Amino acid sequence: MSAKAAALRVVVVDDHTVMRAGVVALLAGEDGIEIVGEAADGRAALGLVELHDPDVALVDLRMPVLDGVATTAEIVTRHPRTRVLILTTYDTDTDIERGVEAGAIGYLLKDTTREQLVDAIHAAARGETVLAPRVAQKLVARLRRPVQEALTARERDVLGAVADGLTNAEIGRRLVISEATVKTHLLRMFAKLDVNDRTRAVVVAMQRGLLPRP
Repeated sequence: MSAKAAALRVVVVDDHTVMRAGVVALLAGEDGIEIVGEAADGRAALGLVELHDPDVALVDLRMPVLDGVATTAEIVTRHPRTRVLILTTYDTDTDIERGVEAGAIGYLLKDTTREQLVDAIHAAARGETVLAPRVAQKLVARLRRPVQEALTARERDVLGAVADGLTNAEIGRRLVISEATVKTHLLRMFAKLDVNDRTRAVVVAMQRGLLPRP
């Protein structure tokens, strides 16, 4: 079998023409890798994957028409044989989580070296997870954070009444519960939100999106 026939088939998806051309040029002379297509948006990428059935798709995160997350999800669902490697400049927790949850087998940053990119493509084709060191650090740090216990529906009701400035007695009348029960809900909320008073509870709840901001 010839080297070319055994080469991994790769498509490169990036809306920035210069960046896309740079990635293609970086991999062009690499034995064992064949660039079979380029696309500037996710929708075009899906067409390439349908046409060429590549081993690996290098996909940017922020693109027009169909972004990298949606593109990844579509490829993974419709063409599970093709492994998706996110290759992007964005490394926020939210971006990383969205890419991984969509089904990407790896998440690389555009400051990766040629050797690292080549190794990542081969690893991805073997079904191995590939993460840029900075991305891996962020994921580990996030996993080590203590899990935030969710508020119950009734606790949210009480918290909303607190945000409205009601006293415990007024909250009890609004929710048709005893004042003692209101106090119990407050104590549980304080523990879950890691706060010591009503004002701080409201502030933290707003920061976490548990209450709408005024």
